[in-house]
Amino acid sequence: MSNAVARQALWAMVQAERAALADDLTGLDASQWERRSLCGRWTVQEVLAHLTAAASIGPVRWMTSVVGAGFDFDKHNDRRLAQHRGATPSETLERFRAVVTSTTAPLGPTAAWLGEVVVHAQDIRRPLGFPRTPSAEAVTEIARFFAARNFTVPSRTVSQGLRLEATDGPFAAGTGPLVTGTTIALIMAMAGRSAYCDELSGSGLEILRDRLTDAP
Repeated sequence: MSNAVARQALWAMVQAERAALADDLTGLDASQWERRSLCGRWTVQEVLAHLTAAASIGPVRWMTSVVGAGFDFDKHNDRRLAQHRGATPSETLERFRAVVTSTTAPLGPTAAWLGEVVVHAQDIRRPLGFPRTPSAEAVTEIARFFAARNFTVPSRTVSQGLRLEATDGPFAAGTGPLVTGTTIALIMAMAGRSAYCDELSGSGLEILRDRLTDAP
């Protein structure tokens, strides 16, 4: 598969996951929109605005924004989020729907932005009780990328020295004490979401759990 075709396939996965999330969020009430997500201090609505922001800015504008924030990435993210949050949750959702098919992204590999969508979608869905497992192809691509390098999350550092094996697909990486579970649970743990450790098992699980507990 050529690099161009591979990128097209990854973008198709990104678009499918965005569309599924938009559908899931249709009809939420006010309290659900304000529910705390798994993503730090952000609410469901704020995480969705963050995803819209990421799909709306290319490398040059992204770098300009980062420089303008003094390389404070929290400040940069908060500014971008505020730009794309609507006056109402419905408006925030409509703004997200408008970027479902976008292939605009900041710097970095397409697999990273697939990971961004899937991880943040789970950040939203889990507190809402909306279970969804993305396609096997999507989660396998993300898991391989996360195990290979740190990018937006310290996933390689978190998993270093451990053997990760998916119970529902072909993903396997690393050497050391074993951690097993579904591919999405492994992804979310590598992304720093300790809640997903409850869905994992193996001799390396406590090492992984301790790393996530000690993470800043």
